[in-house]
Amino acid sequence: MGFAIETEGLTKSFGDRKAVDNVSIQVPEGAFLSIFGPNGAGKTTLLRVLTTCARPTKGKVSICGVDLKEEPDEARALMGLISHQPMLYPDLTAYENLMIFAQLYGVPNPEKRVMELLEAVELKHRRLDVVRAFSRGMLQRISIARALIHDPRVVFLDEPYSGLDPHAVEVFDQLIAKQREGRTFVMVSHDFAKGFDMCTHALVLAKGRVVAFDAKENLDPVEFEQLYRKTVGMGVS
Repeated sequence: MGFAIETEGLTKSFGDRKAVDNVSIQVPEGAFLSIFGPNGAGKTTLLRVLTTCARPTKGKVSICGVDLKEEPDEARALMGLISHQPMLYPDLTAYENLMIFAQLYGVPNPEKRVMELLEAVELKHRRLDVVRAFSRGMLQRISIARALIHDPRVVFLDEPYSGLDPHAVEVFDQLIAKQREGRTFVMVSHDFAKGFDMCTHALVLAKGRVVAFDAKENLDPVEFEQLYRKTVGMGVS
């Protein structure tokens, strides 16, 4: 088994401030990595670099062996992103939104793929409704479909539970669980209990640097949570 994500000395600076500072990690294929840390720790910046939304200042990054600097388009084809922002066109229907992304990615038989995913996220009956009329939970379900439209090997989750009610969280969990096989997931989360429960690997960042990174099987849950709480207490000053 290879690595879905590899970084070596990854650094992202904004002026004199290093938002991500010399991060070197290897995430195996099929893993679920949860990223924790206080506000301003560099979690979202790291995710933006990994998803090619931001360029690193220095260091190397590869997704499934594809170098992000050398072959960014090929790397993007391997990944999907689910955020607290749905990244959908509000005045288009669920079906139209998914068709746009299917066509952008050159998905074979796009209509079949769109209908498969609408059924998977249990919104086939709402396919002709404009998404601005959808609840927060429904938007996230369509966002999952959007992120999976091209069958990516790596899926990034940026605070995906933000604003979801308990029922929507349950539905979201079930949908993610069904998509775990054969994929690698990376999730930024402020919810330690949920993030640690879902993960196979855990990463704690503070002030842009790696405080801890390991497979969950090598971590003592109590000690790791204490480390996390201590790190959050550090703040970002």
